[in-house]
Amino acid sequence: MTAPHAVVVGSGIAGLTVALHAVAGGCRVTVVTKDVLDHANTRFAQGGIAGVMFDDDRVEDHVRDTLTAGAGLNDPEAVRVLVTEGPARIRELIDLGVGFDRDASGGFVKGLEAAHSYPRILHAGGDATGTAIERALVASLRASKVEVIEHAFLVDLVTARGRVAGVDLIVGETPTSAGTRHTIEADAVVLATGGVGELYAHSTNPPVATGDGIAAALRAGAAVSDLEFIQFHPTIIGAGDAFLVSEAVRGEGATLIDDEGRRFVFDTHPDGELAPRDIVARAIARRAAEQGAPVRLDTTVVHSTDPDARAQFLAARFPTIDAAVRARGLDWAREPIPVTPAAHYLMGGVSTDLFGRTTVPGLYAVGEAARTGVHGANRLASNSLLEGAVFGARAGDAIAGDATATWPAPMLASPHAPDAAAHPAGGLVPFSRAALQRLMWDDAGLVRDAAGLRHAAAVLAGWRAELRYPVTEHDFENENLLLVAAYLVAAALARTDSVGAHFRSDAVAAVPLAEQVPA
Repeated sequence: MTAPHAVVVGSGIAGLTVALHAVAGGCRVTVVTKDVLDHANTRFAQGGIAGVMFDDDRVEDHVRDTLTAGAGLNDPEAVRVLVTEGPARIRELIDLGVGFDRDASGGFVKGLEAAHSYPRILHAGGDATGTAIERALVASLRASKVEVIEHAFLVDLVTARGRVAGVDLIVGETPTSAGTRHTIEADAVVLATGGVGELYAHSTNPPVATGDGIAAALRAGAAVSDLEFIQFHPTIIGAGDAFLVSEAVRGEGATLIDDEGRRFVFDTHPDGELAPRDIVARAIARRAAEQGAPVRLDTTVVHSTDPDARAQFLAARFPTIDAAVRARGLDWAREPIPVTPAAHYLMGGVSTDLFGRTTVPGLYAVGEAARTGVHGANRLASNSLLEGAVFGARAGDAIAGDATATWPAPMLASPHAPDAAAHPAGGLVPFSRAALQRLMWDDAGLVRDAAGLRHAAAVLAGWRAELRYPVTEHDFENENLLLVAAYLVAAALARTDSVGAHFRSDAVAAVPLAEQVPA
């Protein structure tokens, strides 16, 4: 019998884990990736990976923390799978060569991040956890029988007889050459294409995060859900290009202060700087609007009263962040630095079961492109790498058996398809990616209301109605972003209450006074 052929689109922790498990299960596997193999969002992950790896931690506590951060909209079964299988996946990463940081006794260094009741975060290289994981997975993949095609852009899914049967790609495009179209037939296609950071004017994501997999799944008829839940990371350096300052910095004792030196987040939540990300991000936005200037992250209270000793600690514990801060002419060992929120992570995506299966036979989704149900309305810090490892392994293990089995009954269809909307008063602004990003930041960003969302829906409908003929990767990316944006805005309009990362300023009755952000 011929081994089933699986094509994995994407090369972050989720995609590479799928590939390694699928090839171990007897599949023939091809990984196609938009850039070089190791250029995925995974390598930008700073804080670490969460897991119950210590004797005095409990599975039930990690489950509870995850459900609390997700405002109870998580799938409890998916959360339990994540937490109970997480330690085995972390040990698998260790076996592959990931060197998580250890203390003098040889035990893992514990990291604390927001909304965790226990310091269960493992990190590698201080704040280079994602890079360490990506490097180990890539090395293992290179040593396997997995075929790799780099600089391969997903144009669309190929469907036949009611199931996904392959991928249509542009391969080898450069700024000066067009690239070539390739079709690869497959028994299974796994979307591991990441999120949609390029939808927003301010984002922590790399430029490749253009929602390609989610858009392709939509065109193939797959269900999506929870697209309204975009997590905005609270602390991006407020100088120079966007650069994320990990929550782990606040876990080490850094505080958020306003111009009066006051720790203002406690006005909103009793956990202050370690409250869930959506609450901290909105508190920052609210206070910055009130004082007309960015708030500041104060690391001068961390580790030592001696600024030289503090500088040494920050450089050792957070080498990547320390270099970025100093490259911007800031000295965070001696003075607070300006910070601001930015779009960071998509909790929703292509709807899947607990093995990555979508509503379209032969199509799987994992990682940030998938809506597994583990995150609910807001992701718990450092659960993203864990999700990629756990559900990537589950999907990879399932593919060989699924090739000869009946596809499970489909889940519910997408509930919030975008409607045609009248063009906005005053005419339509010409489409560009920058215009799209400004629109989404202003009308479907950190704070939303019905008027802004209806305006965004109208503009998006107008842009989508225009005739465009995509040729280059950039052109196709724009079409993908427009499609996903339309579904995101439709979902945000349909959810009229405020919950988790979805904040409606016009749902005042459902929102505490301290959470109301001034215009």
